[in-house]
Amino acid sequence: MLALLDSDRTAPAVISHERAAALSLANEIAGASGAPVRVGRSDWLGADEVRALADPARDMNRFLAGPLEVAAAEPVEEAAAALLLCRLAGVLPAIWLVDAEVPVRVTPAEVVSAARRGRAEIVARARLPIAGLDQTQMVAFRAPDDGSEHVALMVGAPGGRPPLVRLHSECLTGDVFGSLKCDCGPQLHEALRLIAADGGGILLYLRQEGRGIGLANKLRAYALQDRGLDTVEANRRLGFPDDARDYALAAAMLRTLGFDRVRLLTNNPNKLAGLAAEGIEVVERVAHHLPANPHNADYLATKRKKSGHLV
Repeated sequence: MLALLDSDRTAPAVISHERAAALSLANEIAGASGAPVRVGRSDWLGADEVRALADPARDMNRFLAGPLEVAAAEPVEEAAAALLLCRLAGVLPAIWLVDAEVPVRVTPAEVVSAARRGRAEIVARARLPIAGLDQTQMVAFRAPDDGSEHVALMVGAPGGRPPLVRLHSECLTGDVFGSLKCDCGPQLHEALRLIAADGGGILLYLRQEGRGIGLANKLRAYALQDRGLDTVEANRRLGFPDDARDYALAAAMLRTLGFDRVRLLTNNPNKLAGLAAEGIEVVERVAHHLPANPHNADYLATKRKKSGHLV
């Protein structure tokens, strides 16, 4: 497809600022902090070479034939929106910038607006007794932007006060397989226990695997961590932000369920800020700490040190 759209081999590539910084390319661009980076095309820079720039799995054997011509990608908003589409699709944020006529045009503002997920539609609900919790109901929501399905597990009844709420991002490795590299599985089960002990509340299970970068990219990040990077460094090496999650959909789910005031079970200040920005009042933060194990101790320390997680 690229050969058809770029027959004269002039299309430059665009990578994220985070990935460019990991490759020490962003330093060469004055005043372009945070902006996507344009890599100029040359005779020796083809698809395999650009793939090597985008994929950190190839960093150890990345031998390029010549110097790279880099600049801030312009227009910045359009470049950033294109990379956002990559992130929403769960692929590495890197694109070819091809000048071609397309039948449908989407503005950067439309991409950002859709990604915010500010609306939520209930598509199904049913009673769902689970181990140790008989009075539970699951409510399924469908996000309007991409059709992804997220659920709210309603436990008991809040009793007329702001419910105790947990925002839990999907973690296949931890929730299902019991991975010791994170604390997600134990957090999930402890949150349900605490909500039940409180008399009732809500657990939102959000399809935001790997802090919003997707399962495949999370596994890429794990591979980088095995080579010595911490969780934040690994995300940046892949070309993603430290945390790509958004809580507009969580706020919309709570409003649809009839709640705009909650008590939030979290140590993550981004969740507090994210709900507040969407008009959900957090009347109390309830700490949610679990013991570390030898496999996740560094991960938990990084969340406190670099992501500002509360104690």
